[in-house]
Amino acid sequence: PTPTWGNMIRDGVKWLTNAPYLSVFPGLAILITVLAFNMVGDGLRDIADPKLQV
Repeated sequence: PTPTWGNMIRDGVKWLTNAPYLSVFPGLAILITVLAFNMVGDGLRDIADPKLQV
């Protein structure tokens, strides 16, 4: 099986009470990645459409 963040979170759920870091760190990785893509997208939109700037 290919290790993915989703699989890591799913596999860590059964150990959540004993070792929460097994699900927390992949979840944080997903959160940071999504926020980074959103910020890059917002920056590109601002550059591409100067009419939106007030």
